[in-house]
Amino acid sequence: MKVKDKVIIVTGAGSGMGRALVLQLLSMQAQVIGLDINDAALQETASLAGNRRKAFETFVVDITNREVVEQFSKDAATPFGPVDGVINNAGIIQPFVKLNDLGFDKIERVMNVNFYGTLNMIKAFLPQLLARPEAHIVNISSMGGFLPVPGQTIYGASKAAVKLLTEGLYAELDGTNVRVTAVFPGAVNTNITKNSGLQPPGKQTDAGKAMKVLSATKAAQIIIAGMEANRYCLMVGNDAKFMDYFSRINPKAAACLISRKMKSMLS
Repeated sequence: MKVKDKVIIVTGAGSGMGRALVLQLLSMQAQVIGLDINDAALQETASLAGNRRKAFETFVVDITNREVVEQFSKDAATPFGPVDGVINNAGIIQPFVKLNDLGFDKIERVMNVNFYGTLNMIKAFLPQLLARPEAHIVNISSMGGFLPVPGQTIYGASKAAVKLLTEGLYAELDGTNVRVTAVFPGAVNTNITKNSGLQPPGKQTDAGKAMKVLSATKAAQIIIAGMEANRYCLMVGNDAKFMDYFSRINPKAAACLISRKMKSMLS
């Protein structure tokens, strides 16, 4: 689906990759509705819209609250007309600790934002999208959704759930007007750690220091290009591409490689 003149919702639009997605869409002449729980962050995104500011509407919405999302989908008046696309970008990570040391409150929070937040948005807006001449759902999973990362086991589980949710949705919507894309970013320069309410991990491996991190702007460009090309799945970054290939040919070796890189961060 070409994004020009389309109305597209972006969750987590207040910062990081969500902000970059908003600005990329605006630059391509889309009308954008940005959702976030942080109004100040949303207004910062709006301040960067420049001469496209009138094409950007902001709403403070807690996507983990099903009733709020459902009501928003029914009541939120947009000057742009019906919604043509939803990019489920909002997500958080867990504290960098092993599963045995992770409390159920942290586990539930990660699952509620990453999986149920995405599911809530899909369930709320899919009937509207099916009524459009063409529409698109983009769900942001993660490289951690197909590759185990010690210290982020629940985060990975939530993103693996997003992966299979997206793939199942694609199959169910095959033959309809709604396209579906699963996105798997590798290392992207965002402030997800801060937005997750966490401090950065105290230690960093030499491999981590040397790792090339993709800018949020470049990641957004890749994602929107993939959306316009109706891609089934999209690896964002050379690290995601390599680890996808490696994990397919030797999943145990790929898991061990990541485990070695993460070991000092968990010790």
